[in-house]
Amino acid sequence: MRSALLLFIACFALCSAPLRAAEPAPTAASGEFIVVTGGVSLWIWEKWKASPHDNWWMNFVRASRIRIEQIQQTVPGAQVTWLVYRPAYIARSKQDSNDLISHIDSVRDAFHVKLVFFDRTSQLIDYLNYGQPRDHVKIASLEYFGHSNKACFLFDYSNNIDSASKVWLHESELSQIHRGIFSKDAYAKSWSCHTGESMSQKFRSATGVAMIGAIGKTMYMTDELPVLSSPGGHWTR
Repeated sequence: MRSALLLFIACFALCSAPLRAAEPAPTAASGEFIVVTGGVSLWIWEKWKASPHDNWWMNFVRASRIRIEQIQQTVPGAQVTWLVYRPAYIARSKQDSNDLISHIDSVRDAFHVKLVFFDRTSQLIDYLNYGQPRDHVKIASLEYFGHSNKACFLFDYSNNIDSASKVWLHESELSQIHRGIFSKDAYAKSWSCHTGESMSQKFRSATGVAMIGAIGKTMYMTDELPVLSSPGGHWTR
């Protein structure tokens, strides 16, 4: 009787435990779903810090892969394009003595996505504006995984310069993105730190699309999407 009671309690606990829901997919059923992945830092700069960044080279790649899979499961046949900042992964390949570009290629092959490497911010913006005929292939979603501050996506943070970046997308440059390239119900989210504190508002002003961003820091995980890590942190548009 006691064993049966314990089993009932255990089953009830499992059934009533909250499940972690997947991030909502864009509501648009057609168009292009774009995931942008920034670069990781190098140990030469980070090894002296109390809390070094990017011990794992796949920080942003892994999160991007998880999100790509979610989109494909929620929107069957989704046209997914994955834009990756290449120079950082070439530099990290040399540090780790590991061909990381080939690993990124393997994700492309496994999930059958269009992979586009970019080396400069202008190439990213050009793809957003002209990578598809935007008069009939609108952007259904745009999501970013990488380093950032409240005003910038930092594509090479701590990869060329200690705790700094030479390649970024600043909120003052968002006006270079054409307003008409997004679908009416487009979904946009920055999974990186602090962008909800300023960049989200500037993104909406420039493009007409509300971009979800974090107030505070985010933490990249191994088997799930990034989570908020600052006390009082929250997502905002």
